Amino acid sequence: MRVLIAGFQHETNTFAPTRADWAAFTRGESGPPFLRGEAMRARLTGVNIPIGGFMDAARTRGWQLVPSAWAGAIPSAHVTEDAFERISAEILSDVRAGGFDAIYLDLHGAAVAEHVDDTEGELLARIRGIVGRDIPIVASLDLHANMTQRMLDQADGLVAYREYPHTDMAATGELAAELLARRVRYGQKEPTSLRKIPFLIPINAQCTLLEPARGVYDRLLALEEQTGAMLSFTPGFPAADFVDCGPAVWGHGISAAQGVDELAIRIESLRTQWRSEILEPQSAVQRALERAHHATRPVIIADTQDNPGAGGDSNTTGMLHALRIQQAGRRFPGRVALGLLFDPGAAAAAHAVGQGGSFDAVLGLSVPTFTGGSSDAPVAARVTVRHLSDGRVTLKGPMMQGLTVSLGPCARVELEGIEVLLTSGKKQLLDRELYRFLGIEPETMKILVNKSSVHFRADFAPFAEEILVAKAAGPMAADPADLPWTKLPPGMARRP
Repeated sequence: MRVLIAGFQHETNTFAPTRADWAAFTRGESGPPFLRGEAMRARLTGVNIPIGGFMDAARTRGWQLVPSAWAGAIPSAHVTEDAFERISAEILSDVRAGGFDAIYLDLHGAAVAEHVDDTEGELLARIRGIVGRDIPIVASLDLHANMTQRMLDQADGLVAYREYPHTDMAATGELAAELLARRVRYGQKEPTSLRKIPFLIPINAQCTLLEPARGVYDRLLALEEQTGAMLSFTPGFPAADFVDCGPAVWGHGISAAQGVDELAIRIESLRTQWRSEILEPQSAVQRALERAHHATRPVIIADTQDNPGAGGDSNTTGMLHALRIQQAGRRFPGRVALGLLFDPGAAAAAHAVGQGGSFDAVLGLSVPTFTGGSSDAPVAARVTVRHLSDGRVTLKGPMMQGLTVSLGPCARVELEGIEVLLTSGKKQLLDRELYRFLGIEPETMKILVNKSSVHFRADFAPFAEEILVAKAAGPMAADPADLPWTKLPPGMARRP
């Protein structure tokens, strides 16, 4: 069997300040830059992303791969019309060329373009319009997908991650291969069932290392064993303002409806548990300082509302202000670090003066937030350059092991005992290598402030003394009820 493979990955925070243009898909910050043809096979094989897992499974099954195009950009506001149409055109040109028996797509499921709300549904519909109903189409989706009926109608099979942090991305690609094999054996699309959950779930509460999410996915696996269906639950990405935003449960198989109904009832019964503790910046730093005084391992604070993996630009300064106000760096000199702060100008200035040099810096930006106001003011201070890098980093943690990212000129600067990691590209701090490439050994620190929401837990939780979540002003709402929604249907509650 010959399988055409392609990918389109974007998580859209429609309330964020920066849009994903074509250049965002070519920079290679969050993942590989735009890839075409055989370059996909070479670059994505062996990487913990869905298409990597699908390719491995396809080879095991003896399938031949027909590489098309793969495009991914770091989460942000809307994908521009130009970017979506370029990516779509690249994939559709290969679909029209034919020469394949089936299609696999590596999709996210929460992308919103300037001119199309349900971009994955639109892309699937365009492909289906070319190949007809006889060619099987399967796709893998992110755990944060906002499932739509159109997506499910156009595809023969869809399956989502079961872990957040997403340590099972390649494994989900393997599940998509199993779905494709099932579709071929069955001879037609399997019976499919879908149920939407009537409330938004905050992104921090979706972590599958914690309850109630862990128990829900354990039950999902048990129901798969009982029913023989392939089931998916996506808590959704609660910052995409369109009518289908929100959690969903679906499944493929003769007994899918039974598993979907039971799992949806369980999720709704746990409604009051889908919440998590979120601290104000000063409270988070105060608690971290108190704990760090006696701790032998670092206390980690998640700067969740500036997470570049959820639409932030990784450039707000609320947590840096809180660290300075409470003199965290003076209490633990050189053992308090914050990263990654996206500031190409400050990084360039650091490279200009060189390691060991000092300069007067203005770090970060004040950016618009979902409240209608702005984030904290930039930090003006004299800083000393401690380490420089070209920004090429190969990740080694469990989430994206083997992936090399390119962040441009980067620097570590110190002010008042606080180590600040500056980058020229945006990347969520989800891997210890993102400290090490600028000379910080994270295990030896007292306090680490990570611009991330949950993904960092995969690599950092094993050695953390405590993990705190802080909500400094930024573009990604820790509580979706804080967002100025305009398109949610009347029956969708903004919080559990």
